[in-house]
Amino acid sequence: MSTVLQRDVASFSQDFLPLNGADYIEFYVGNAQQAAYYYRMAMGMSWIAYSGPETGSSDRTSFVLEQGNVRFVLTSPLRPGTEMAEHIHRHGDGVRDMAFCVDDARLAWREATRRGARSVREPLEARDEYGLVRTASIAAYGETIHTFVERHSYRGPFLPGYTAVPHDPLARSTGLAQVDHVGGNVGWNALNRWKNFYSQVLGFSASAAPPESVSASARSALMTKPAGVGRGRLRFAIKQPPEQRPGGSAESPLVNYLMFNHGPGVEHIGLATTDILFTVARMRDQGVEFVPSHSLPSAEMAKPPSWLREPVSELRRLGIGIGCDQDGPMLEIATRPVEDRPTLFFKIIQRNGR
Repeated sequence: MSTVLQRDVASFSQDFLPLNGADYIEFYVGNAQQAAYYYRMAMGMSWIAYSGPETGSSDRTSFVLEQGNVRFVLTSPLRPGTEMAEHIHRHGDGVRDMAFCVDDARLAWREATRRGARSVREPLEARDEYGLVRTASIAAYGETIHTFVERHSYRGPFLPGYTAVPHDPLARSTGLAQVDHVGGNVGWNALNRWKNFYSQVLGFSASAAPPESVSASARSALMTKPAGVGRGRLRFAIKQPPEQRPGGSAESPLVNYLMFNHGPGVEHIGLATTDILFTVARMRDQGVEFVPSHSLPSAEMAKPPSWLREPVSELRRLGIGIGCDQDGPMLEIATRPVEDRPTLFFKIIQRNGR
């Protein structure tokens, strides 16, 4: 057994709140149907389930998209003046819920709230012909939440109230495999509060964030924990802005995010692939715009790192950079913001050069 896996097994056995990975990420959007078209056509997500007026939902419509182990839920309100409509009006399209798969949703909610989390939704059960799902939610930074999802007794397409979409004729896979990490921006002097939240409430450990993740004098933290034995790791990157306040002459991108988002929230989602050259090339062909990395390999690199298998010329052509964190080397590139506001974007990541 590798040293990393041995450490993860030991950590998992002592974990007071085991999390079995990311269950889904839900976006509140102004038009779920049109947003789903973008994610299907540009990013290769497949439409697998739907909830709306046709299925008995009177206040919202949701499209469930999937690729590999990545699951997005795009939800729009059907009525004005609702909490969801106000959320979109204030923040624009963006992430509302970062859900975790758990063995026992009631136990996870009880443990989290006992340790100081604010409850958003108490445990509830939902049933249909496919079985039973239990969920419960707690608040995170800004107006984002974490939902605990217990679905081991469920065999339906997503959740009760959703109907399956058997075939998506539009999606062309781009090779996305799983959620690598979620990056959030918090307000001034709030980093320690949210480091403590993820460590004391959810059982994450603080790791050193890579230098390129810090802008100007901003501070950051990378919170990680095993996602169940053999299921990889959960990673949450958190940043707070430098002391420069809005209205100054040297506002950072992080400050601009907080201004356009009207508060803290999810800034980016890291998506892992096993073939970053294929993923980035296909996404570019399908309309996704990327920002060339600041850590591009040198064109004169005489001896590439031993773990690097990709041609340096191709990495430079596509703008893919070389990075490193506590889990080792990686290749990465970021998209441009995918919403009208300069807020949410994605990172495409290939770890260990494979």
